[in-house]
Amino acid sequence: MTAPLTPPHQPHEPSRDDNAWQAPPTGPGPSSMYAYDTAKDEAESAAELRKDLRDSALVLVAVTLLGVVLGFLWLWLAPRVPLVSTDEAVFLKDTEGEEAIGADGTFLLLGVGLGVLTALAVFLFRRRGGIALVVALAVGSVLGSLLGWGIGVWFGPSRDVVEHARQVGEGVTFDAYLDLRAKGALLAWPVAAMLVHLGLTALFGPRDPEPDQHWPGDPAAPTQ
Repeated sequence: MTAPLTPPHQPHEPSRDDNAWQAPPTGPGPSSMYAYDTAKDEAESAAELRKDLRDSALVLVAVTLLGVVLGFLWLWLAPRVPLVSTDEAVFLKDTEGEEAIGADGTFLLLGVGLGVLTALAVFLFRRRGGIALVVALAVGSVLGSLLGWGIGVWFGPSRDVVEHARQVGEGVTFDAYLDLRAKGALLAWPVAAMLVHLGLTALFGPRDPEPDQHWPGDPAAPTQ
C-alpha cells in the first residue's frame, strides 16, 4: 500500500476552471471608451456651433451698420434734380436732365463696391466660411441697402416739394428730394457680396483632405 502523492495538508491550487466566475477586471472597457469619445465629439460640435453663431452675428451687425456709410456716400455723390416753382406749380428746370437716373446708378455702383469689400472682409475673417456666415452676409447686405436708402432719403432734401418751393420763393432753383426709383438697385450689394464670396471660397478656400489611394501590390495598401 503506497502513500498518496499529495500531502493531506497541502493547499489545493486553483485551476483555470476555478477562475471562470471571478469578478471582471476593473478599468474602462470598450463601451465606456466609446461613450467618452461620443461625449467629447458632442462637446466639440457644440463649441463649434456656438463659435459659428457668434461669428455670424458679428458679421450680420457689422455689414448692416455699413449701410450708414452707403447712405451718406449716396447723399454726397448722387446728382441732384433741380426744380423751379412758379405761381402755378413746380416744374423740372431741365426736362431732359438725367439726374434721376444718375441717382439710381450711383446707389447701384456704391452697392456693388460695398458688396465686393464686405465679401473680401468676411472671407479674410473666416476662410472656411459656413452656411450661417453666408446667410449673415446676405441678410446684412440687404439690411444695409435698406438702411442706406433710408438714410439718404431722411437726410436729403425735404420730401414736401410744395413747402420747399414756398420757402425758397418763386423762380428760385432748389433740389428735389433724393429717392431710389429703381428698387432693384437694393439688390446690388447682396448679389455682389454673394458672387464675390463664392468665387473667393472656390479659389482660395480650404480644401478637404483627399483619401489615400493605394495601388495593388503597394506594401502600404490595406490587406483584405
